[in-house]
Parts: sequence; C-alpha cells; structure tokens
Amino acid sequence: MILAGGLLGWAVGYPYLLIAIGLFLLCCFWLRQMWKIRRWLSSPEEEPPESHGIWGVIYDRIYQLQRENLEARSQLQSNIDYLQDSFASMREGVVMLNEAGGIEWSNAAAERLLGLKYPTDRGQPLLNLVRFPEFHQYYLEGDFSETLQIVVPADQEQVYQVEVTPFGEGDRLVFVRDVTAIARLERMRRDFVGNVSHELRTPLTVIMGYIDTLLSTSVGGEAPLAKPLQQMQQQARRMENLLKDLLWLSRIESVGTQEKLDQIDIAGLAEKLQEEFKNSHPGRSIVLQLDTRHKVLGDYRELDSALSNLLNNAIKYSPDDSPVLIGWCEAQGEYLLSVEDQGIGIDSIHLPRLTERFYRVDDSRAAKTGGTGLGLAIVKHVVAAHSAELRISSQPGKGSKFIIAFAA
Repeated sequence: MILAGGLLGWAVGYPYLLIAIGLFLLCCFWLRQMWKIRRWLSSPEEEPPESHGIWGVIYDRIYQLQRENLEARSQLQSNIDYLQDSFASMREGVVMLNEAGGIEWSNAAAERLLGLKYPTDRGQPLLNLVRFPEFHQYYLEGDFSETLQIVVPADQEQVYQVEVTPFGEGDRLVFVRDVTAIARLERMRRDFVGNVSHELRTPLTVIMGYIDTLLSTSVGGEAPLAKPLQQMQQQARRMENLLKDLLWLSRIESVGTQEKLDQIDIAGLAEKLQEEFKNSHPGRSIVLQLDTRHKVLGDYRELDSALSNLLNNAIKYSPDDSPVLIGWCEAQGEYLLSVEDQGIGIDSIHLPRLTERFYRVDDSRAAKTGGTGLGLAIVKHVVAAHSAELRISSQPGKGSKFIIAFAA
C-alpha cells in the first residue's frame, strides 16, 4: 500500500503526500484488525474473523492454539474429576491443599474424621480447622518421610494415622486413616508379651534353683546326670535372658513416648561400658574415639541398654583379635554415636529387616552365639524413643557399623 502510494505520488508529482496517505490507511487497517481480534478474544466461543495476509495467518494460529488449549483443559478436568471421584469413594479422609495450605477439596471421610465441610471450607487454611497440636507441628516442620499417629483427645481409644504427600508446585495431599483397631491389637500384643514374660519368670526361677542345687550336690556330679543337668541349666539361662529382654522391650515400648529430661553423658557411658566389656571379655580390644563431651537429653538405662547390645553384637560377630570402635562426635549438625567392628558383616538384603524381633540373618550362627534375637529390636525402640535415627552400613567380610544419630 505504501509502495503503491509512493509510485502514484511520484507519477503525479506528490510522492510524500501519497506516501503519508498510504501510511494512514495502513494504520487504520491494522487498528481495525486489532479491534476485531480484541473483540474476538473477549468472546472466544465465536468463530475467528475473516481476513487475509498476515492477519489471516495470525487468526488461524490463535484459533488453533485455542482449540488445543480447550482440549488440554478438558482432558485435565476429566482427570481431576476422575481423581476426585476415586478419592470420594475412599474410607480414608483425603484433603487437597494449595501451596498456602488452603483447602481445595476434601471427601466425605475427611468430614467424618476431621470435621471438615466441603465446599463450605474451601479456601480456608487446614491448620485453622484441625485442632490437633501434633498435626500442626508435623505439617509446619515439612518432613513427611514418616507418617504421624494422633490420639484423639476427645476419645483416648481412637487413633488416627496422617500422611502428607507433596505434589504439583507446592500443593499437598493429606490422607487420614482411622487405625484404632490396629493400635488396639498392637497394645494387646505388647500387654500379652509383657504379662506372659512376667508370669514365666517365677516358674523359671524355681526350675533354675533346683537345677543349680542338683549340680552343686553329688547327684549332679554323677556321669549319667551331669551332662543333661548342664544342658538344662544352659537352656534355662538362655530362657531367662530372653524373658529379661522381652520385659525390657515391653517397658521401653510403654514409656517410649514420655519426654526425656535427663542430661546423659554419652562419652562417660562409653567409657563405663568399655571397662565392663574388657572385664567380661578379656583380651578383646575396645577402642574409644570421643571427639566431644556433649550431653543429650535421654534415659540413662535405655541408652546403656542400646549401646550394650550394639557392643555385644560387635564382639560376637567379629574375630577375637580385631578391635571394636566406639565413636562419639559431631558432624553436619548431628551428634553421632557409633559402634564399628571388623567382623563377618551382613548382606545388604538383610539390613531392612535387621531390627525386627527374632529376625535371624543365619539361624546356625545365632544358635552358636546364643543371642535372644531381641538386641537390635531394643536398640530400634530406644533410638525412636529419643527422636534419633539408627543407620546401619555393612559389607560381608569387612564388618558393620551402627550409628545412632541425635539431632543437634
């Protein structure tokens, strides 16, 4: 248009005037096209305006992008509807939260368990509506690697399990389950083990008394009876150790949630156990590497039990001429209590189950050492009761290292 105006103006002797008129008409055309596209974008359901040239290409491209966006939004909404329908049918409570912690959606089970009312509560911060202090702390800390169990204040028998899963860009899913029945069964199991272990102690004490008496008399020295009585004494003592460990484990489980207020000198505890094990295992080398004298809040008997079990395992499963190292140091914002040996080691497939009660890496090896199978279970519960973390690393043939990590 401008070129045509310039040629025509040159022919008639007014090139600049006609160029200016061409520019004006071009601006008017572009302004009209922009007005048409603005009106169309404000009503995208209408068909795109008709045009030619570059504006026709622009209209077609925008229309194509609109169709693709509409299809994507439709597919996304279909996925959301399907997901919400799936969550709505769950017996567990499900709450979708935005980045700010506001409620985007919740199912009927969340209304029953947490007292939420959707859609009335939409946009409200979840922490303003859920009155569990443990949940507030758990959510604000932001560490969701472990689930949270809550005892409902209004009903001490009712227990909820809460799990938070981040997704999207800062959004979160909150799952709430009623685990009252599971918690009740676990409590019954602990009570049963504790009660049975306690009841067995009296008859076992009587049996051991008679066996010791017989062995101390001339009857016990007679060849036909000596070996059977010694085996009975050995097995009775093994059972006694098992009952002691079961009762101690039951005690740790029952008081594990109590707050630990005593300042425990870990370095002093390590020094005491070093002397005790040197006396009970003469010839074994127990080396201390104490880089700090920091004290931790805890229970002395429980920590003594945990470290004793780790030392006992290290001595049992390592050669007599190899040292056992006890370490206590600060590293990367944590205080680390470690027990390291140069023994037979443990295959990595066993590590996840190593702290289970009565779990045996090798039954023949366990029978040879005479362990109860509860040592590492006790360690695990002591560590959990002190809000610490148990880390295990081991290589077959090279030894094992157990670390109890306390937060600084």
